[in-house]
Amino acid sequence: MLSIIQKAADDGRSLLESEAKEVLRLYGIDVPLYRVAKTDDEAASYAKELGYPVVMKILSPDILHKSDAGGVLLNIKNSAEARSAFYKLMKNARNYKEDAKLIGALVSPMAKQGVEVIVGMTKDPQFGPVIMFGLGGIFVEVFKDVSFRVTPLEKKDAEDMIREIKAYPILRGIRGEKPKDVGALVDMILKVSHLCDDIPEIKELDLNPIFVYEKGISIVDARIIL
Repeated sequence: MLSIIQKAADDGRSLLESEAKEVLRLYGIDVPLYRVAKTDDEAASYAKELGYPVVMKILSPDILHKSDAGGVLLNIKNSAEARSAFYKLMKNARNYKEDAKLIGALVSPMAKQGVEVIVGMTKDPQFGPVIMFGLGGIFVEVFKDVSFRVTPLEKKDAEDMIREIKAYPILRGIRGEKPKDVGALVDMILKVSHLCDDIPEIKELDLNPIFVYEKGISIVDARIIL
């Protein structure tokens, strides 16, 4: 793990999504399966291996916000679409930033929809790592329904963060919906807190969206900025 951080730091860049997810995995945080395709043949092969439908995303240290660059393609259903998606991602990336360094494409199974939440971290100059939790996806910017705690976190801190947001009843289950797996969220928040305390090079962390299900969670996107 330190080699991942060190290599990115030596290159003067943030982590690629594949690297960020590997760091999370090494801290015991479940992340969806993924492969890094560097050619259209690999994209087709990995998509078949992982099982359709898949999502494909551009991997570039020069493109932080992939959606802005047309760098996320969803619901790819066969090998022909995977090949086409690979070329489209490369073209979109070049159109967005002509001199961007393109590593390849991250291929991952499409996650089923769940309640969208966000877990993030920013480094406060006085207090150090500050963990954020809230309603995720596009809603985080609209409603700003979030809570904060300074690390290190205890279990009660994580539980209180989740309960504090206005959208908590959605996680608890409303209108006949079954409760979502708050325990899995608590466990993940504590591991993120531990990770951020252990690696002082991390300036920001953004896991958004995270889909929360009746059992388990799925981290759809991950960013770690050094």
